Amino acid sequence: MKFDFTSIIERRGHDAIAVDAIGTGNMVPAKEGFDPIPMWVADMNFPTCPTIQESIIERVKHPTFGYYRPRDEYFNSIIEWQTKRNGVEGLTREHIGYQNGVLGGVASALRALCQPGDPVLLHKPTYVGFTGTLTNAGYKIVHSDLKRDENGVWRMDYEDMDKKLKENNIHVAIMCNPHNPCGRVWEKEELLQAMEVYKANDVFVISDEIWSDIILHGKHTPTQSVSEDARNRTMAFYATSKTFSLAGLIGSYQIIYNKYLRDLVNSASSKTHYNSQNVLSMYALIGAYKPEGHQWVDELCEVLRTSCDYAYDFINEHFEGVSLSKPEGTYMLYLDCHEWLEKHGITCDELIRKGYEVGVYWQDGRPFHQPDSIRMNLAVPYTRVVEAFDRLDKYVFNA
Repeated sequence: MKFDFTSIIERRGHDAIAVDAIGTGNMVPAKEGFDPIPMWVADMNFPTCPTIQESIIERVKHPTFGYYRPRDEYFNSIIEWQTKRNGVEGLTREHIGYQNGVLGGVASALRALCQPGDPVLLHKPTYVGFTGTLTNAGYKIVHSDLKRDENGVWRMDYEDMDKKLKENNIHVAIMCNPHNPCGRVWEKEELLQAMEVYKANDVFVISDEIWSDIILHGKHTPTQSVSEDARNRTMAFYATSKTFSLAGLIGSYQIIYNKYLRDLVNSASSKTHYNSQNVLSMYALIGAYKPEGHQWVDELCEVLRTSCDYAYDFINEHFEGVSLSKPEGTYMLYLDCHEWLEKHGITCDELIRKGYEVGVYWQDGRPFHQPDSIRMNLAVPYTRVVEAFDRLDKYVFNA
């Protein structure tokens, strides 16, 4: 491989909660002899694509950082990226807007389309960020449960979605495409069927596509691409943060084709006077979306695919009573530990703590609205993935 996905980076003291938060709150320090393996917050532990640093460093050489307008290169980079990686057609500069973050974009779209107290449809399991954003702003969350089929694949329940929309008079829904935390990469026909349900109920759709570049199996289909109606009723939000591990630089972008919706969201975003881009964030995206960035992401997905396949097979072979769906996208595993906990007579809190004690810092999956679940971040060097599962085997699940 051209890029480095094997080095173990010392991140302590370098502004990374992935490691600096270890040992605080409920995340008890590991026992002596076990170094920490960060597998919780959705933050990668790989060096980012070098062209990002190069782009930022080159800009920093100039000694002024005043007010500015986004460069043509910024918009052209997004258009080229979406065209090449997602097959997007007809995307122009006017369709693209800046947001401080995907959740900020979701919040702006909600403010534009409904009022606090109004119901919003989300799938369950639910990304914890959605729950916090909607709850804090006073919206009523209505869940439609995803179902695992006979092969363990997460599926949308279209009848339930239609029922919940009608019963609660809902006109705004949030999609997660690919889905977090389940790791499902929705197929075109699935998205089309979901959008037909939304169309029939006059529902505007907010589509979080922040994970669209991390595809392990299958192909990402932009929600807006499945039909002309979907193109016009959907507000999509993307970012470089998950793809290139740039959360600390802040910045995402929206794609909204419908001018009416675009004007509403832009108006809502502007009212707080906080939604303004950092000049270095702009250069980070320009650096990320260079040709080298395409190769870097392709190699990243290959590395993550290997780790996810290893982890999935290891769990099925060694952790009786733990079930999961094989992730098709993202770098997160979502474990259902209910049977294992019942058999061994311990609580989910105790299980999570046992992982901490041997340095495996995984994440409580229950805030994603699924009982007895754990979420694991596999975006660490492969050797650390192997080490983590060896510890879980010897000292936790089969101790």
